Amino acid sequence: FNSLNHDMTLPEFKFIWYMEYSHRMWGRVVGLAYILPAAYFWRRGWLSRPLKGRVLALCGLVCFQGLLGWYMVKSGLEEKPDSYDIPRVSQYRLAAHLGSALVLYSASLWTGLSLLLPQHKLPETKQLLRLRQYAHGTTALIFLTALSGAFVAGLDAGLVYNSFPKMGERWIPDDLLAFSPVLRNMFENPTTVQFDHRILGIASVTAVTALYLFSRKIPLPQRTRMAVTSLLAVACIQ
Repeated sequence: FNSLNHDMTLPEFKFIWYMEYSHRMWGRVVGLAYILPAAYFWRRGWLSRPLKGRVLALCGLVCFQGLLGWYMVKSGLEEKPDSYDIPRVSQYRLAAHLGSALVLYSASLWTGLSLLLPQHKLPETKQLLRLRQYAHGTTALIFLTALSGAFVAGLDAGLVYNSFPKMGERWIPDDLLAFSPVLRNMFENPTTVQFDHRILGIASVTAVTALYLFSRKIPLPQRTRMAVTSLLAVACIQ
């Protein structure tokens, strides 16, 4: 307010404050939804030994996620004596917070489905092994694409170029490698960050499509086919 937003009204500030407050409260509710049932199931002896380790890891990750969120928000409140730019959190911390959330969500979903649905016993054919390896690689690519989106958000890189498939009038913009050293462009140059996110997004959709086409050549259970088809549909929507 002192540096930039002199005309901000109290209702406008309250809107931002309540968004942040609601996010924190929701995060704490999620933490309780993990920890309280986990303690109850543990005390009743309903958890196997392997599941106890997984539950401890999930509860620890929930707590770490909250700590990481505080660490991220803190970066947006630090004074920058040499700049009065729009206050924003560190793109590195934002990416770490998002990445941790994705790991927590994926691990929770995997654990839940493992308990609810029996594992299919399929013959370990060469094609099935390749499909599994390709699915893991596609997962890693999607995760990397999501993290690159956090850098886009943290740097407001989406505002630099708003045309597609070209960036402005060029396929490769002039300021793609404007920062020195070159590696710094990958994380701090808004143009490069947006360019990388575009490339990773296209690569992810391509990988998901290829995974779907490859899966059609293999005899798979109905549940697996539904999962691969849903993945393709969601990738297209995204």
